Amino acid sequence: MIAGMAALVDAVQTNCDIADARHARDVSLCSYLLAMREFYRWQHRLPCGVAPPRDDVGRWIAERERRWEEMMEADFVAVPVAGRDFDPFAAEQVNAALAGSGLMYGAGVGRFHKPHFFLGKLARDERRGDARLLVCGYEYARDVSAIPAASQGSTLIVRREALRQWLWELAEGWSVRQQRGALEAALLGYGFDVDPQGAIERMTDGEVETLVLHEEGERAAGRLLGDDWSGLLAGFRGKRAELLSRAVRDNLADCLVTLPALLQRGAQDSLHFWFSTFDGMRRELFPRLIVAYAASASAGGGELLPEAAAAGSLHFVALGRRLLQLDEGGIEALSHQVTTIAL
Repeated sequence: MIAGMAALVDAVQTNCDIADARHARDVSLCSYLLAMREFYRWQHRLPCGVAPPRDDVGRWIAERERRWEEMMEADFVAVPVAGRDFDPFAAEQVNAALAGSGLMYGAGVGRFHKPHFFLGKLARDERRGDARLLVCGYEYARDVSAIPAASQGSTLIVRREALRQWLWELAEGWSVRQQRGALEAALLGYGFDVDPQGAIERMTDGEVETLVLHEEGERAAGRLLGDDWSGLLAGFRGKRAELLSRAVRDNLADCLVTLPALLQRGAQDSLHFWFSTFDGMRRELFPRLIVAYAASASAGGGELLPEAAAAGSLHFVALGRRLLQLDEGGIEALSHQVTTIAL
């Protein structure tokens, strides 16, 4: 803890609320209500597995939406640390000012131009090659959509609490449907059928590394695609072109680093987990990888996954560079032809 902790938490949460006021409802109604339910669980510190009271959640959402209406046009506030006020997006400078406090701060712009902020306890601070890895534990302030991992320049960030929440949501959904597949294999590998709470804790610890690998892959992809990529994302006005562009870079990142590392380590449970989250346009763009995963358990199919990842590295760097040559209209048109650009 530091002097002025209450003011710091209040400033970060205020910025989270302003970002939510502008963007939290930019999703489907179902996704919004699910996210708000989990946000209620976080704010009220309910343990995983404890269902929030429906009536209380409904009243809480109504109250929060009224507050959002009041702050929709508000400006983000400065972040006060050690007697200085920092720009809310100056995460590197804020973390430098927080050095030795046991706290860490995150700020950035995510999908569809939504700002994200958080403040939490620093659980790990270490070097990963030429990058710095910060792992956040307990969180004091956050927005509705807690992103489990991100990169900020040469800093890799993983939010353990957000990861655990996400894993529990996935597990709850599986418990209802009991579908066979990658998620079932991952959950059972961690012992979810015997000890659900303990399994999610073990899975959280284990999959922190998978998220770190992806962020390392993002940095590797960034070096190949160049500095113009961030400008490409920042310039989009619609969603379709951004979805395609992010899917291309995500696939490139995982082909370069995540999948080769997991395969080399024989991290079977983590591979199952990774494939359980391989969906949307990422999956549409890379059907070869699904075929390779399905065949990987059979005799003679062990080389298909590394071969697919190697081919994907070449394919998606070329596709990413192609996107850099197009305007938004061209990328959006291409996104409707995913079957023709899939590997």
